[in-house]
This record gives sequence, structure tokens and C-alpha cells, in this order.
Amino acid sequence: MKPLVAIVGRPNVGKSTLFNRLIRRRAALVEDVPGVTRDRHYADATWGDRSFTVIDTGGFVPGDKDLLLKEVREQAQLAVEECDVILFVTDGRAGLTAADDAVARLLRKSGKPVVVAANKLDSPTGTMQALSAEFFRLGLGEVLSLSAEPGLGVPQLAETLLDKLPPKQEGEDSEELPDDGSIRLAIIGRPNVGKSTLVNALLKQKRLVSSEVPGTTRDPIDSTLTYKDKKIILTDTAGIRRKRSIAHRVEKYSVMAAIKVMDRSDVAVLLMDATEPAVDQDAKLASLAEEKGRALVIVVNKWDLIGTDLRRQEAFREALKYSLKFVGYAPIVFTSALTGSKVEKVVDIAVELAEQFRYRAPTPQLNRLLEHMVDNNPAPIVNGKPLRLYYIAQVGTAPPTFALTCNHPQGVPEMYKRYITNQLRKTFDLRVPLRLIFKERPGKAKREARKRPHLKKKEKKTGRH
Repeated sequence: MKPLVAIVGRPNVGKSTLFNRLIRRRAALVEDVPGVTRDRHYADATWGDRSFTVIDTGGFVPGDKDLLLKEVREQAQLAVEECDVILFVTDGRAGLTAADDAVARLLRKSGKPVVVAANKLDSPTGTMQALSAEFFRLGLGEVLSLSAEPGLGVPQLAETLLDKLPPKQEGEDSEELPDDGSIRLAIIGRPNVGKSTLVNALLKQKRLVSSEVPGTTRDPIDSTLTYKDKKIILTDTAGIRRKRSIAHRVEKYSVMAAIKVMDRSDVAVLLMDATEPAVDQDAKLASLAEEKGRALVIVVNKWDLIGTDLRRQEAFREALKYSLKFVGYAPIVFTSALTGSKVEKVVDIAVELAEQFRYRAPTPQLNRLLEHMVDNNPAPIVNGKPLRLYYIAQVGTAPPTFALTCNHPQGVPEMYKRYITNQLRKTFDLRVPLRLIFKERPGKAKREARKRPHLKKKEKKTGRH
């Protein structure tokens, strides 16, 4: 698993802007008002030869009694306790505040490495250093001056973070999972949706403690199942996390547990509650599976509680499809872990998806498909020139990854990428995430160089200089 960097600080100091800068894309919502970020937000960043996961958190307001702000603070505390390095963001223009000092006291108790970033300093270097100097009084060590909005000082900050990360572990950045013949299933979902009950039903024994009280499962637990001569490792994840600082507080989100387990799994089994419509957290976990490139099967548990009303059943199905349309390729199973209804179907589909997850397509068939795609839906015009797709090859599995050689790799429209992805799914019957890589033909620089003498002769003849 990649190391974790948690971004914390009081509201409206530029945490989300810095988060976007570190991951080099606009993933977090940024507004010039406090409190836009409430939940933890995760994304991977790569600088130099090292990758790490960045956690964006809501504004940290120590001691505030407002219920929403209290929950936001608890989310930030969880991020601090789970991470390897803390990035403490302050407002360099506003100077050191009592709230900054209160946050610093809490960070010192964590015992984690801390980097202080004095943000919003885009003035000359000497002035920046003068304005950031007072933050040394926090007693957290190094203070870096930067301005996240234009990106000033962000590369230097990234280098400092890299120095603070724990030593790199073997296989830390590997995109492909080791293939030891076993199939790993991550059972993920909100608290009290029946994850442990599902595992017990699959194992046909009470291997895990299950209860109607949310939070029975504390840590990921592995169980081995032999199913139709296949070795399957089921990992039940915690629907909540209990921590020292919030020992009696039930945390609403299981994202961190899901990240840890999904990083070493082939298939994510997202369990949902049929008695509740799909909620934001369900969509967040499905999105995480897609981002991690893991095969996904959506399991609607407690389907027996819906009853026999066909209209109600159909309304639920339609609402589910709409809320999770971004993972429309993922199969959906309606089951009851308590009664055992259709629980084996979950494993059947998961095994099928695990095979697709490591599928390798024949190169000749891929290029016949590419020719067919271009004939039926010609590539668009990019920068005034037709986009030409020359060749396609599969370059990886887990998930299936395809490289397409073309003349404008940076200009392929998202709509055409979706078209290619859909055609690959349809042709090879794939219901797992796919990755596309677009690259230029080898030797382009040499071909351009060969053209230059010809152009120079032309210029001499026409008298141009």
C-alpha cells in the first residue's frame, strides 16, 4: 500500500487547492468560502520515483461545539491517525492564529512527522520568508513558504514530503497484483449492511461476529473459502473505525479500511442495504473501486425485506442504476445473507470477474477491432488534423490495460475514449475496469528531423529566411 499524507489545517487556508496541486489534477472542490470540504478525500500523487496517497480533510476547528464542525474535525483526526506524514497548512498572509496553535498542539501529540506549509505567499522571496518565520513558533520543525493557487513552491514541498515518507517497500507502487492462484475478495460497505453475515453465509459457519450494532467489526479479517476447486480469500472490512481519540464515537465512513483491503484484492464486493436507497457513501466506495482499478460486484443485501411489491422492487433497481451509472459495467446481485438466498451467486460472479480482471486479449483480434472501430466511427479532428489510430496492444492485466499508438496522444477526446472502452467491453465481454494509454509512434523525432532538410531547401528556393 502506498504511504499516506494527510492535509490538515483550519478552514479556508487552501488545503483543497494544495491537494489538487499535489495530485496534479482538479479532484477536490475549491471555493473561497470556509467549509467546502467536509469528508476525507483520497487520491494518488506521483513525484519523482515515489507515489503516495494524499488525504484532503475538512477545516479543523478545535473545540467547536457545532455538530457538523465536530464531525468534520473527527474526520481530520482519523486522517491524522491513519497517515504516515502530516501536512499542516496555514494562511501565511493572515499570520499565526490561536486556532493554528490549537491544531499544532494536537498534531504534536500524534507523534507523526509534520511539514508546515505557510500558504498564500506569492510575494518576493524575502517577504515570503519573513511572513512565514512566525510559524516556527509552533514547534513543529520545518516551515515552507508557498502559494498553492499558482503552484509556487509546490515542487519543493513535494520533495520535503518525500524525505519524510517511510522507506519504500517492495511492490509498493505495483499496479498489478501477484497471481498466486488465489482470488481475493474485499467485502466493503457501510456499517450494519451485513458484511460479516455474508461472509458467514458463504463459509457456512459463524466465522465472524455479526450483530445489528454498527461497528462490530474493527479490523479487516481474512477467511479462506474453497469453492469449485478455487481458493478464495474473503476479507471482511470494518464498517467503522474506533480510535484512541474518538473511542466512543461511531465513524460513519469506512474508506480507509476499504483502501487497505482493495489494494491487495482482485474483486471488491460492495454490500448495500435494500431497505435504504443508494447513498453518497455507497457511490464513494464504488468510485474508489473504479479508481483503484478493481473488479466490482454490487450486492444488494436484505432483499427479502423489500417484499413482493414489484413496483417497489423496480423503483429500487432504477434508482440504483442511476446513482451508480459511472460503474454501469458492474454486475448487481440481489440477495439475503441472513437467509442464504443467492449468496453463492455472489461468488460465482466474483470468480468470473477475477478471471476477466486478468484477461489477455489476442493482439491480432485487437487490431481487427481497432480497424472496425475506426471504420464505423471515424476518429475526430484534433488540433485541425485527423486523429489517426495506428495500432493497439494489451500491455497489462489486473486491470486489463491497452496501449493505442496514435498521432495526437494528448488530444484524444473523452467521448472517443469511452467509445473505445465500450467496444472493448462488448467484444471481449469484460465487466471490469479498463485502462487506456495513448502514445506516439516510436521514432517520431527522427521522422521530424528527416523532414527539416527538405523544408530548408524549400525556404531557400522561395527566398524565405
